[in-house]
This record gives sequence, structure tokens and C-alpha cells, in this order.
Amino acid sequence: MNTKSKTGLQVLQVAIVIGLLADLLLRQTPWGLNVLLFNLAFVAGTATLLWRRKPEYLTGQTWALFAAQIFFASMFVWRDAEELLVADSVAIVAAMSVLIVPKLGIAPRIAGIFHYIIGFLWSSLNAAFGSVPLLTMDIDWKTGDRSTWAKNALAVLRGVLIVAPLILIFGALFMAADAAYEGLVNRVFNFDLSTALSHVFLTALFAWTTAGYLRSITLGKIPMSETGGNPSSSEGAPDTSSGSREKSEVDRTGGNAGRTESVVSTTSSFVAGLKEDEVESSSLPNNATVLEHINRSDPPNEPAKDSSSEQAETRAVARVSESATETPKPRWSWPNIDNSFLPPAFTLGSVEVGVIFGLIDLLFVSFVVMQIPYLFGGMDLVQNTPNFKLAEYARRGFGELVAVAALVLPLLLVAHWLIQRESARASALFKALAGIQLVLLFVIMASAVQRLVILTGPLGYGMTTVRLYPMIFMTWLAIVFVWFAVTVLRGARNYFAWGALWSAFFILGATNFLNPHDFIVRTNIHRMQQGRDFDANYNSQLSDDAVPALVKSISVMSVEDQCRVSYLINQRINRQPSSSDLRSWNLSRKSAEDSRAKLFVEFRPEQCRDYINWSWYGAGE
Repeated sequence: MNTKSKTGLQVLQVAIVIGLLADLLLRQTPWGLNVLLFNLAFVAGTATLLWRRKPEYLTGQTWALFAAQIFFASMFVWRDAEELLVADSVAIVAAMSVLIVPKLGIAPRIAGIFHYIIGFLWSSLNAAFGSVPLLTMDIDWKTGDRSTWAKNALAVLRGVLIVAPLILIFGALFMAADAAYEGLVNRVFNFDLSTALSHVFLTALFAWTTAGYLRSITLGKIPMSETGGNPSSSEGAPDTSSGSREKSEVDRTGGNAGRTESVVSTTSSFVAGLKEDEVESSSLPNNATVLEHINRSDPPNEPAKDSSSEQAETRAVARVSESATETPKPRWSWPNIDNSFLPPAFTLGSVEVGVIFGLIDLLFVSFVVMQIPYLFGGMDLVQNTPNFKLAEYARRGFGELVAVAALVLPLLLVAHWLIQRESARASALFKALAGIQLVLLFVIMASAVQRLVILTGPLGYGMTTVRLYPMIFMTWLAIVFVWFAVTVLRGARNYFAWGALWSAFFILGATNFLNPHDFIVRTNIHRMQQGRDFDANYNSQLSDDAVPALVKSISVMSVEDQCRVSYLINQRINRQPSSSDLRSWNLSRKSAEDSRAKLFVEFRPEQCRDYINWSWYGAGE
């Protein structure tokens, strides 16, 4: 059995095991410990396959992505907020997608955002359809070098298929002959067909997608750079063009030495190409080269050459001349995707850059000029401005300014990629105008932060998820913009995506440690103690992450709020599935149950009949 077939069989075996674990851990159970255990098994299976079949793939970057996947899977054991779990799921998918990037011939550390997007699309396509070539082409099912286990398994399967009709016939006859035997068979095989099919479907689904995903990593060679470097290593970006290698040589040696070596290398390649063209030419006699044929003197009394021979020589000489003056066209390279393949009309020169970002900067300046008085004037200026309400200033601006900050990043990245590389003036102008735009953007982001502080401060309306999560997102954007200035504006664009990815992982991890729903409740209770209203309905309907803070602070609430909070907490916890199933164990849900038990054993609604509008929660509850 060849290596490819052995690898395919191992991929299939690991995929089947993961499919069975998915059915065992994830079927009809809430998220919790099961998600962590499944991801641990998935990472262990993937790492084992790579260690046995693709050890060059197990770089520090690969292990870092594995660690990120396990970390965010562990958050399903710790937190219960739906927004966090969705973000953690996105982070897990992102780590798995970036793991595919070395198949494009570039290390994830120096890949671009475009490579990450391609990695996600490529991994998704392989997960959906990769099992087809795995089962039909990669695995040699007819090989004679099959293991004893495989031979016995196929023999057992053939025997079962042969005997199954006989068992059904004889069994039916025995059941018809004896009522007691019929009852025994019915008790033994008394199972729900839909349940059995759901087990089979879930196992097959996860095995299928896992096999396709693992095939995309373990089968096929990792693309190598022209210099022979492994793009999955941490050495840096592979140079795929001779021009890039020559430039690196010049930069490294400095002076004329590097340029001389570059010219010699280019000349040698050209001479070798000439020799190959000359050898392949069949138009010249005695396999002579073009130069030898031209310099060769005509022997006396040589017969006149016919016109066809002269035309052939002319074409050969013309071909040599054209090849000497022809500029090689740049070929497509995944590691170094630039805008060279685009028509000039789709690229940006200095004029376009000046017009686009000059106008945008002017627009930003006009807004910043209007915001500076409010930034330095604070709450007093906002309140003393005629016909200007606090709610209008705070609510209307925060979301819009977050959207502006989010749109600037793709604008800068796309514009930088479209700049004409041969135009040094356009690059310099972009750096200047983009730097100005970043400074203005930070002022705008400061205005957004001020609006959030006003909105949630002592005179505001309290903290909510739709106010906190955009603030966290904008914090990540601020880090990314600084990283953009450090990398892209300084000519190191290749390092931008890797830093942006891990900054997102860091911010999301810190958000999990912050425990947003608990933070929201504690903030709103603090505002309540300062004289603001407390929205008991909203705070009680947050996830179980918020329950311990609610129970701890229930004594400082009004009687009406105490009744509402107690009722809503009880109703939600009573509706949840029992946490006795170890697969769905979650620390937040366990803490919520313990907090409720400490407060009271059984809630008696008649104590709060004067405070609760029962129609809010449904009749009979």
C-alpha cells in the first residue's frame, strides 16, 4: 500500500472516531464541557496525523493556533453569555481556517487577510466535498498489501450481508411459532427508529466534514518556495520571483557586490536559455548553434541556399533577438499577491490617492472641529447647549461613530493594496494622508467613548450589551490601527494580518475574563445606588453569568425589584435542562443554581402579588 493510501486510511479512521465522539458528546445536550472535550479530541487527532505524516507542518505557529482553539473551547465550560459563545465559536473556526494557510505556500505569520479568507473558503470546501476524492481516489481499496485487520473486517462485512436475509426469515418464523419468543424479540429491539437515524446522521456528518478537512492538511505536498524554504516555518515570506531574490541580495550585501552577482546570475540564466533554444532548433544544419552557423565561412563552390533556408535562419536569429530583449512576465504567486495583474485603470496613482484621501480627511476634519468643544467642555457644555438633549447626543452618535471606525480599516487596506508600486510619490502621499486620517480617527473614537460614558454614567441610562460590546470592538480597532501604522505604513504589510488576528484573540479572551453580563449588572446596580433607575426585567434576563451578582445585590434593591428579579431567575432556571448530565456541565450555570439555593428554597409568588404584573410573564406561570 502506497504512502498516500496509508495516509488516507488514517485520516478516515480519525474522522470516524471524531464522528462517534461528536454523537456521544454533542447530541441533544446544551453547550458546556462537551465542546471542550470534542475540541481536545479534534486537536489531538489532527496533531497526531500531522506528527506521523506531515511533521514539517507542526511549527510554532501551528501549536499556537491549536492552543487558541482549545482556549476558546474551554470558555464554553466557564461562560454562559450567548454573545460570548458565538464569538468564541468564530474564534475556533478562524484558528482552524488559518491552519490551512500554509497549503497556499506561505506561513500564517506573514500571510495577508486575503490569505486568511482563502483559508476559510478552502477549508469549508474541503470539509463539504473533500471526502469524495478521499474515498474514491486517495485510498487504494483494491491493494493486495492490506493489513490483516482490514481483510478480516471486509470478510466479516461480507458474511453479515450474506446471512442477514436468512436471519430475518428464520427469526420471523420463530416469532410466529411462539408468542413468548416474539415478546422477547420485541423487548430487545424496542428502539425508536428516528433516534437511531439521528445518531447515524450526526456521526456521519461530523465524520464526513472532519475527513475532508483533515485531508486538505495531510494529503498533498506543502508548496515550497523557489529557494526551497518551507513556507510553514517561521523563517519569513518565501521569495517567488528572481527579481525579489536579486533585490534581497543587494540589500544584504550593499553596494555593487550584490548587483554584480545579480547581473551574473541573470546573464547565466539568459545564456543557458539561449543554448536550450539553439539545441531545440531543427532549422540549422548539423545541429549547429545560431552563432556558430553565422560565423562559419562558406566552403568554396557551395551550392546556393534556397529561400526557405534563408527564411528559417532569419526567423531563428529574430527569435534569439526577441528573447534577449523580452522582459519576463511576472507569474502568479500566492505568497506575494499584488496588483500587477490588474489593468492600470484599477490601480491608484498619486493624483487618485491625493483626491480620495484628501477629501476624506477634510470630511473628518469638519467633524472633529465640531467635536472638540464637546470633548473638552464635557457634560456641562452638552447640558447647556440650547435645543440639545443629552439623550440625542449620546444615543445618536455612539453606534454611528463605531461604524465609521470599522469602515476605515478596510478602506485603508484596500487602498494601500491598489497603489501603483512603481509610483514612490503615491506611496509617500498615502502614508502622509493615512497617518492624518488615523489621528483624526482617534479623535472621533474618543468622541464615541465620551458618548458611551455619558450614556452609561451617573446621569445616563445604564449599561447594556449593545453598548458594551461595540465598546470592546472599538478597543480592538484602536489596537489594530496602531498595528496598521507600525506595519503597513512602514512597509511591513505581511505582518499585519497575523498581529490583527492575535490581537482579536487577546481582546476576546480578555472579554471572557471580564464576564460582560456580570459587569453589566454590577455597573447598573452601582448606578442604582447613585439614584438612577434599575431595569430589573432587562438585568434578570441576562445569562446565568449575571445571576450571582443579582443575588448578591438583591438586598439593596427595592421590594418590587426584588420580586421581579427573584421571579425571573426562578423561571429561567426552572426551564433549563437538568445539569446532571456531565457533558453539559458549565460553571456559570452551576454558580447560578448555587446562588439561587442560598437565597431561598422555594419561591412563593403570593408574597409579590402587589408588585408583579403577571401578564408580563404569561398566564399560569
